[in-house]
Amino acid sequence: MPRYRDLRVLRSEYAAKREPIEARLAEFRRVGSLPDERLFEEMCFCILAIQSKARTADAAVRALADDGLLWPGRHREMATFLQPRTRFHNHKAAYIVRARDRFFPSEGPILGKCLDGFADPKGARAWLVREVDGLGWKEASHFLRNIGRGDGLAILDRHILRNLMRHGVIGRMPPSLTPNRYVRIESRMERFSDAVGIPMAALDLLLWSRETGEIFK
Repeated sequence: MPRYRDLRVLRSEYAAKREPIEARLAEFRRVGSLPDERLFEEMCFCILAIQSKARTADAAVRALADDGLLWPGRHREMATFLQPRTRFHNHKAAYIVRARDRFFPSEGPILGKCLDGFADPKGARAWLVREVDGLGWKEASHFLRNIGRGDGLAILDRHILRNLMRHGVIGRMPPSLTPNRYVRIESRMERFSDAVGIPMAALDLLLWSRETGEIFK
C-alpha cells in the first residue's frame, strides 16, 4: 500500500472548494449536451492549450470565433491570426483545420455521434488520439473531461504531476509521458482518488487550482 502524504490537508482544501468544483463539473456536463460546434470549440481549446496557459488558449479560441475564422478559416490565415496569441501557431492552426474537416463534412457534423459510439471514456480517448492530430493522451483526456465525458480520466500536466509527487503518489517527475507511463500514473492517481475519497475529475480541478489559484478548465 503506498504511503500517501498530507491527506488531511488535501481533504480540507477539497471541503473548502467542493462547491465551485462541483459547479464547474456540472458546467462541463452541460457543455457536453450542446451542439457539435460547441464541442469542437473545446477541442480547439485543448489543442491551443498545448504548452500554453489555459486562459491564453481560451482567449485565442474566442478570438478565432469572434473574427469569423474558426469555421471558414484555412490554415494560412488562421496561423497568421494565432501567431501573436499562442505558441506553435502553424502546427496548431493545421491541427484545428484538419479536425474541423474531419468532424464537419459536407453532409453534417459527426463529432458527437462518433463519441456516442464509446461506452467508456478510455476507449473514446484512445480513438481521439488516433484520429486527431495534436491530441495526445493528456489533451484527449482534457477534451473529454471538458465536455463531461471523461470524469475518470487523468489530465497529467506538470501541475498535477507536481502534486502527485507531493502526496506520495509518484516518486519523481517523469522525464516524458509515453502511453504506457501515462496509463501507469493514471492508475496510481485512480487508487489515490479512491483512498482520499475525492473523485478523479474533482481531484484534478483541486490540484490544478492549488497551482494556478483558480478553478477553470
